[in-house]
Amino acid sequence: MSSRRSNQRRPVRRSSDSIGVDGRPDEASRNGAYTRRDSFDPSSYGRPTARTRNEARRDDDSPYTRRVSQAEYTQRRKRAKRKRIALIAVVVAAVLCLGGAGAAFAYYQTVSNNLHEGIDADLQRVLNEAGAGQPYEGGPFYMLLMGTDGSSDREASEEYAGDQFRSDSMMLTRIDPQGKKVTLVSLHRDTLVDMGENGQQKLNAAHSIGGAAYTVETVSKLAGVPITHYAEINFDGFKDIVDALGGVEVDVPMTIDDEDAGGYVAQGPQTLNGDQALILCRARHAYDEFGDGDRYRAANQRLVLSAIAKKILSSDAATMVNSVQALSQYVTTDFGIGDILSIASGLRGLDPEKDIYTAMEPTTAAYINGGWYEYLDTAAWKTMMSRVDQGLPPTEEDEVDETSGTVLAITGSGAANAEKQASTSGSTAKKTSAVTVKNGNGLAGAGAVAAEKLEALGYTVETGNAESFDYSQTIVVYERGDQATEAREIANAIGVGKAQQNSGAYAFEGDFLVVLGADWEG
Repeated sequence: MSSRRSNQRRPVRRSSDSIGVDGRPDEASRNGAYTRRDSFDPSSYGRPTARTRNEARRDDDSPYTRRVSQAEYTQRRKRAKRKRIALIAVVVAAVLCLGGAGAAFAYYQTVSNNLHEGIDADLQRVLNEAGAGQPYEGGPFYMLLMGTDGSSDREASEEYAGDQFRSDSMMLTRIDPQGKKVTLVSLHRDTLVDMGENGQQKLNAAHSIGGAAYTVETVSKLAGVPITHYAEINFDGFKDIVDALGGVEVDVPMTIDDEDAGGYVAQGPQTLNGDQALILCRARHAYDEFGDGDRYRAANQRLVLSAIAKKILSSDAATMVNSVQALSQYVTTDFGIGDILSIASGLRGLDPEKDIYTAMEPTTAAYINGGWYEYLDTAAWKTMMSRVDQGLPPTEEDEVDETSGTVLAITGSGAANAEKQASTSGSTAKKTSAVTVKNGNGLAGAGAVAAEKLEALGYTVETGNAESFDYSQTIVVYERGDQATEAREIANAIGVGKAQQNSGAYAFEGDFLVVLGADWEG
């Protein structure tokens, strides 16, 4: 398959409170964003009756939704129980090897209690109604994965003031252990949905209205699929999970320098420790110059989760035991230990480059009544979910943002990675552009040092002083949209700088202007 490059500039956004909205743009109404009347209707948020659910599942090939006789059902439960007992025995045996019988019992009890803490009766009921209450025998299933951040820094942030449930990510996940495929579809937290008697709300308001149970119901209706499992990860302990694995291998698409996210991560392939992985998963304002930071952050979160899955699935028994223990401290899920190991065992052999599909829900941004909202493209969403439900990639092509290098959608074709590698090869070729470097910080010799770095790459460089030495931030100015990628490369080459397109405020000769600010360290 081919790869589609995306250079669509989205408006720069800041989060706003999840509040209801009276009405919506006429264009959204004309497009029928919330007026569908078929079974896929995203505005229909009432719970289906038992009869409707049974009829909808009648033709489902999944082994846990098909009608069965009482005898067959009983036999299945016996087989499922035997499998669960066998898996638990494996866990216990592994821990026995590490620390003895007492440690095995303590391990199992501790991990089990940790995993299930926060799974209330309402949530379990909703999951059971979708099919979780029936014996699972290895078919594909849907899980809602929530990412939250309760750190002290976020607690004190004005941006999240009053938000008791700071949801940083929401992913609809389809897992197929038999087919060895995993699909991650990120959902925009600002997606405007009709929540019936609760009015039109942002998607992440579902949790504050009715907790995890109502969130699962809302997403299930939005996507038109049964969600049988739930997992919630607290980013406070995310770094501990990564560190327990000894780090994860990630090709960071661009340099991250975002104080709000926690610091700096260099561009390129590397082994990320827990702190670095957390910065990458939190970074949003690092992408302000490109547009919708939530979209880029969601892509990075999928990137890191894929790397974690790859590391866990290739680990030995001892590492897996330690990983599950670390996960249990920061993950809430309805899955038991046996379930987790069963799925992990079924997914062994999965090739993350080919068998993990990723994408984000198709939306269009709009600024309404002082807040940003995302309007669902219902036609594109229906097509995407139809593909996902068939076990296909969410999109037909890989999608790479050409400005930041961020991979926004992966189909398993390898096109995205090939394109990134080609881009990297191109960036190491000798450059022929002309760059003007201006000293805007007053540091003697700063311009000469920057010029030396750029000339080593082939650039022709002219130096001089800026009109003042009051620049707090280094900038790389370019004229045309197709120069954005090279502007980022220049910033990376000198070690600092924000690339920005010239709005007419700067007059310079050559292809690029670099003004060194107080953040320049030489």
